[in-house]
Order: sequence, then C-alpha cells, then structure tokens
Amino acid sequence: MAEKSNLPLFETKVFKNRLIFRLYTLSIVISICFIFYFRILHFPDSKTAEKLAWLGALFSELWFTFYWFIGIVVRWNPSYRRTFKDRLSQRYGNVLPGIDIFVCTADPVIEPPTMVINTVLSIMAYNYPSEKMSLYLSDDGGSNLTFYALLEASRFSKEWLPFCRNFNIEPRSPEAYFRKAVEPLNNSLGSNEWSSMKNLYEDMKKRIESVAELGRIPDDIREQHKGFLEWDTASSRRDHQTILQVLHIYDKKLSVLVFLLHQ
Repeated sequence: MAEKSNLPLFETKVFKNRLIFRLYTLSIVISICFIFYFRILHFPDSKTAEKLAWLGALFSELWFTFYWFIGIVVRWNPSYRRTFKDRLSQRYGNVLPGIDIFVCTADPVIEPPTMVINTVLSIMAYNYPSEKMSLYLSDDGGSNLTFYALLEASRFSKEWLPFCRNFNIEPRSPEAYFRKAVEPLNNSLGSNEWSSMKNLYEDMKKRIESVAELGRIPDDIREQHKGFLEWDTASSRRDHQTILQVLHIYDKKLSVLVFLLHQ
C-alpha cells in the first residue's frame, strides 16, 4: 500500500515525430522570408494608389505572420498528460467529497426506459466511493414504466457492478459496451463470464421493452414490489401525485438510488 501511495497521479509524455513538424515549420519560415523579400524588391515608385495597396498587402502579411507565429509557439513542444484515476481514489479516498448526481427524464416514449437505466448503471459503476455518492433519477412524467425499468436495473446491477470492477470495463454503460465489444478469447476476461453477463443484460432489456410496448405494468409484476401501489388508474403523465421511491442496491459496497417523481 505504501508503494502505491508514492506513485505519481499523472505522467507527462512528449509527442513523437516532433522533428517532422519542426522541419515543416522551418519550410514555412523560409517561404515567409521569400514573400517579404519579394515585397521589398517590388516597392512601387510612382502612384499613390499602388503604394497604398502595397502597404495594405504588407500589413496583412505581417498580421498573419504574427498570428501563425503565436500558434507555432504553443505547438512547438507538444505533450500530453495521462491521469491515473485509480491512484487518486486509493490515495485520497478518505477525503473525497460527497457528490449528488441527477439523471432527468420526462417521457418513456421519447426517452426509452432502457436508455435511462443505461445512464443510471454507467453512473453507478463510477470508480468512486459508493458511500459518498447519491444518485437521483427525476421523472417529470411520473411513469411507472420508468420505475419498473429501474427496479430491473437494481437487480442487474448486483452482477454488473462487480463485473465492471473486476475486469475494468469501459464504457460502463452495458448497451454501449456490448454493442462494440466482442466475446473475449483470452484469460483476462473469461468468455463464460462475458457471455453470461451479456445474456443477463439482453434478458433484462427484453423484459423492459416488452412492458414498454404493452404500455402498462402487468398485474403479476405489480405484485413484486409495493412501490407500484403508488400508481392508480387516475395517474397520468400530466396529472399525478408526487411519488418518492428509494431503492437500496447492495453489493460489496452500498449504493443508494433515489427515484423522484415531480408533480
């Protein structure tokens, strides 16, 4: 642990092929010198209008040369910094501040519940002390479809969050990850675990989309959680009471997900 605390939080590296860039810059400098040499040799001797045109061209070239020079100074010695986010949490985990993250939605048709819960799951998978992070989902439409999707996500998160931590998954939105990732063939991420996780996600996604297409929560699902009792036959997107639901999601660490519906 002591060795990890002494590791730098970031490293600075210079870009390669700087010589090519500097040779290219030198060629531009030589070209600019030729332009000014040409301008001095062809100074007009007679008409005032020609002299004014010559001065205008000269000042324009001087201005653009100065502008180009400022840009080259900034890019002459380029470098980039790579930060180590894991080291930051290891070293300063005890003093990191508490944060509140809000995810807002309003219509389960325009903003499908699967898209909303992917946002929620990616935030929950942040490499940040879970006891210092509170996540709030605000649904101005007051849809029980969104609440159902969130309930499914809370169950899936018990598998997804350890999967992200154990294998350093990026991106941490399951939809984005499985869209671009291919089944691994190496030992760093077992193909069985990968396939099992993908099947869990696809099954959850199908259940959510089936209920969303139906447009209502089936009776057998309503019986699974008492939170559905907050919605009655008179509730609608434009007319509903204020509903507050809290889902506790347990894993090796505690994450609390608060579901807010505004009237």
